[in-house]
Amino acid sequence: MTTIELRELTKDYGAKRVVDRITCTVRPGRVTGFLGPNGAGKSTTMRLVLGLDRPTSGHATVGGEPFTAARRPLCVAGALLDPFAAHPGRTARDHLLALAAGNRIPARRAEEALAEVGLATVGGKRIRTFSLGMRQRLGIAAALLGDPPVLMLDEPSNGLDPEGIIWLRTMLRRLADEGRTVFVSSHLMSETAAFADHLVVLGRGKILADTGIGAFIDRYAQPSVRLRTSENGLLRTVLTDAGFEVRAGEQGRWQVPGARVDTIGPLLAQAGVPILELADEEGTLERAYLTLTAGAAEFAALDAETVV
Repeated sequence: MTTIELRELTKDYGAKRVVDRITCTVRPGRVTGFLGPNGAGKSTTMRLVLGLDRPTSGHATVGGEPFTAARRPLCVAGALLDPFAAHPGRTARDHLLALAAGNRIPARRAEEALAEVGLATVGGKRIRTFSLGMRQRLGIAAALLGDPPVLMLDEPSNGLDPEGIIWLRTMLRRLADEGRTVFVSSHLMSETAAFADHLVVLGRGKILADTGIGAFIDRYAQPSVRLRTSENGLLRTVLTDAGFEVRAGEQGRWQVPGARVDTIGPLLAQAGVPILELADEEGTLERAYLTLTAGAAEFAALDAETVV
């Protein structure tokens, strides 16, 4: 099995440290989501793995070897980093044929890869005429061209329509189920939650979390109960006396962190608190991610209340 290994991987640009001693293993047979705020170092990390940038210190390997040592790189790892990297004057088919020739891949794989990503009917069109979503599909076709055991995709859903996002999700799961190592950077929390098994979360160049997605959500986004009543004072008194924290929510609702309906409901009913709304709220990846990275975003907008 082919893994991606990062050991003390560091990258400085002048006085600025972009990647700070990252150590982790991206394993086969699962989809690993690579998350982090803008400027966290995700794209730089992927470039270091692929040998497109040189680390200041530490090292990265793919299948136990530096990727730059691969004699047929596309047969070791396929990557999508920039959907605009393909020459706009070439046709989609010619772009893939050129990559195939450089990696000693049979020419038939160009047509197979186009079909696999849904571009079989536009293989003869110039890339300059492609939408962003079509360019993303072409980039994924190039990544799949050598049938590699490792896939590295940077924001692959950017520009895809809803059908394309569903297709991408299904494809990523299939590739992982085939035993491949799938490493995907994304800003879309709902999509990452739909396809990822494992998460590596980066903030200011450091690893903040390296864990299964379920464990991540459980740790950083506890469930809560959402409720509404016509007797706010009584509700607060009953729940506070029972040891629960009660927080004001939106539109007259209340939140009780760490509670469940099957506990809160009987307690309020016994105390005679009238209930207008009562529902469990499960922890989400988005909530967990925002909790963990709250202090790690290099670029963040001011809240409206702080603007004068």
